[in-house]
Amino acid sequence: MDLPLVVGVDGSEPSLRAVDWAADEAVLRGAELRVVYASLWERYEGTALATDLGKPSEAVLSEDVVDSAARRVHARRPEVKVTPVVLAEEPEHALVDEGRRALAVVVGSRGRSGIAEFLLGSVSLSVAAHADCPVIVLRGGRDKQAVPGAHGRVVLGVGAEGAESPAVRFAVDEVRRRGARLEAVRAWRCPVHETTGYPAMAGEPARQYEEGAVSALEWALRDVPADVDVHCSTVEGHARRVLTNLSRDADLLVVGAKRRGGRFGVQLGRVTHAVLHHSACPVAVVPQWA
Repeated sequence: MDLPLVVGVDGSEPSLRAVDWAADEAVLRGAELRVVYASLWERYEGTALATDLGKPSEAVLSEDVVDSAARRVHARRPEVKVTPVVLAEEPEHALVDEGRRALAVVVGSRGRSGIAEFLLGSVSLSVAAHADCPVIVLRGGRDKQAVPGAHGRVVLGVGAEGAESPAVRFAVDEVRRRGARLEAVRAWRCPVHETTGYPAMAGEPARQYEEGAVSALEWALRDVPADVDVHCSTVEGHARRVLTNLSRDADLLVVGAKRRGGRFGVQLGRVTHAVLHHSACPVAVVPQWA
């Protein structure tokens, strides 16, 4: 059974950008697109239009939202099969559940209640933290298409997951679909307490950490096929700052997220949390179960 790509919509401008991006991604993957609208609280808002139509206010609004999104997909990518879905659930719970049967979930950076463009909405953050599949969060105001990318570059933040990291596999698949270059980066830092007061030895601790970063990067990418265009680099500094800086010239930033199981035990690490809030390009959060 072929799994679909899922995109969450709520009628906001960020969610419409997510629809555009998801339509392009569906073409890249040759996948069906499920346009999902989910809400609970709006069923309690009565409107004159709902009375005239003899429908609950929630049904009227939700149908308008998904139908408009479906038309947008058809206008942009007529070849994509679209399935509109309306769910009377909290959006974060609905999208996480949809993700159990999806290739990936695409969401906007914020919803209708967003205060500012640079703030990540609670729904997007929750879905990225709990979904079983990759979640692509549309960061950056310029991002309205998945292909062709403006930079031809996908950045992969390499952590300590090793060569079997789902994030590595996801990034490789994305660059192949896009015909892009993969830039794999590993950030490193030398703890202050390990510096030395002897000038001749001052660089030795730092060199050890840098060499460790190089080794970790080589190990993580050792199974990447030879036909993939890969550039590897190690950068001194906080990982969140390094990846945020690289996102300015990237079409997609890919990071891993460890899942430890348990209803309340799934969380985002500090680096992933930071790039979701500050990245200048879309961020793909790829889960890995510990």
